[in-house]
Amino acid sequence: MELEDRSSQGGFWDDARVAGEIMKELENLKKEVDDFEKIDQWVNYLEEFSLTIHTKEEEEEIEKELEKLEKELAKLEFQILLSGEYDRNNVILALHSGAGGVDAQDWTEMLLRMYLRFAEKNNFKAKIIDQSRGAEAGIKSATVEIDGAWVYGKLKGEAGTHRLVRLSPFNADNLRQTSFALVEVLPVIEEIKEVQIKDSDIRVDVYRSSGAGGQSVNTTDSAVRITHIPSGIVVTCQNERSQLQNKEKAMKILRAKLHQKYLEEKEIEKQKLRGEYRSAEWGSQIRSYVLHPYKMVKDHRTKFETVEPERVLDGELEEFIESYLQFSAVAGK
Repeated sequence: MELEDRSSQGGFWDDARVAGEIMKELENLKKEVDDFEKIDQWVNYLEEFSLTIHTKEEEEEIEKELEKLEKELAKLEFQILLSGEYDRNNVILALHSGAGGVDAQDWTEMLLRMYLRFAEKNNFKAKIIDQSRGAEAGIKSATVEIDGAWVYGKLKGEAGTHRLVRLSPFNADNLRQTSFALVEVLPVIEEIKEVQIKDSDIRVDVYRSSGAGGQSVNTTDSAVRITHIPSGIVVTCQNERSQLQNKEKAMKILRAKLHQKYLEEKEIEKQKLRGEYRSAEWGSQIRSYVLHPYKMVKDHRTKFETVEPERVLDGELEEFIESYLQFSAVAGK
């Protein structure tokens, strides 16, 4: 295997970051091969078993093993849906509160918790890179990096506007309130062939990190804001210990945002050539979460829905992820 050959060459670990990425990809590929070999062994065993005389106890044991095999096949079928160019990559989630005032900021924090719970349940590593809290409650925006196998492929369908309908806890009359939050989903890309970032194209500003008070307040000017002058894209990072670390994280986010902008511009050009282009409106939601007057979460693209919003908001997104991947495969997206 090519990756195994590279990992055994002299000087492989000279660049620890690149070597780490290669080893992670190698580990993922080996696991896929092992899964397929395990299923192949079971199929052969079942074929031989069907040709022999067996007891009732043996049949019951085989029934149990068949159920396990069906689950393994379902996992592999799901894995096949993750065939996009960046589906293996780590991901950057950026959340922004929209229309709805304090309720929208609280809703944005609920979504942040949902994705952090999703990461925890899947044994992914999640870290908040930047966060701007609301004056009264919730958050205005947050940026999170999530590391794990196939995490971008699993979360790419979360990009878009999420709508919440509930009785507001922030007004005296407890009236029904509709709130919106925008979720950006960006694959982490270390190098971008299509987009070059020149030093002359960026402005780097440093400022004092904000904190909750006490020992958590950073008393040095270590927070970093990077402005990409040609595109107007601004990224910030303040949660790392040093200015250098914050700058590295901010550059990672900037690369991801520029790459996303490049892909979106390419897609718009294709749509224009096909005569399909329509400008995207910020308020067009991809999913609605209704907590009152009834309970429901519905994806407006796939039409998949559930009447258990509490479970979804606790990070159980697998059904929505799978339905979106199947929808995208059929639609050829």
